[in-house]
Amino acid sequence: MIHIQIDGRSMEAKEGTTILSLAGRLHIPIPTLCFHESLSPFGACRLCTVEVKRGKKWELTTSCDTAIGPEMVIRTDSPAIRKSRKMAAELLYFKYPGTKLIRDTAEKLGVRVKKSQENSRDCILCGMCVRTCREVVEVNALRFEDRGPDHPGEPPRIGYIGDSCICCGACAFACPTGYIRMEPYGDENRRVIWDRVFEMAACRICGRRFAPLAQLEYLSRKAGLPLAQFMTCISCREAESQTRMVDEKDWISCHA
Repeated sequence: MIHIQIDGRSMEAKEGTTILSLAGRLHIPIPTLCFHESLSPFGACRLCTVEVKRGKKWELTTSCDTAIGPEMVIRTDSPAIRKSRKMAAELLYFKYPGTKLIRDTAEKLGVRVKKSQENSRDCILCGMCVRTCREVVEVNALRFEDRGPDHPGEPPRIGYIGDSCICCGACAFACPTGYIRMEPYGDENRRVIWDRVFEMAACRICGRRFAPLAQLEYLSRKAGLPLAQFMTCISCREAESQTRMVDEKDWISCHA
């Protein structure tokens, strides 16, 4: 444990804890668009800026990926912080004026926003989908492309690696703007995500289409079990379990 100060409050905290995580535990509100507690910090949106003093100098830094250190002094609200957050929100609004999430966030941070019913569901490059695919699902079907000095003048984007995708929908769930969507394709037998169509697997008992076949194949490989063990929907699996329980009770009563 180390000694720090945050918003004038002296306290002990565990070294290595990020400022954003500490602020969350203290119920100090800090805005962010690219952070999730289950994912690694990214620092893309720049909305979570705070001020930190190490020694005698105050510096602006993103709180999601800055760890606390000994004798650190932290401010989560100041004129400089509000200005920095507003500038970041203005830039996001300039890039994505049609996205409702961006308009709402910018307005809360003091940006003058035009009233609109539009919601274009833009990709805001928050990296939530890439990190979810890599860190939670562990298939690496998404990546950032056209970033850095090797691609001058090229706008950054999310690259999709279709051969790795299992159509789990985790990226669509994590996407804060609705840019990524997994939807039916034609009928209940198929789903489409990232413009790739996936076949839905049929339950071996009831025949209902219940999950993407690619996802079940991935689970089969990862678990080292036959695919047939994954080809049962939840309802039928529960029914089988109940039947086994009844059979076991009958067997016990007969042999008691």
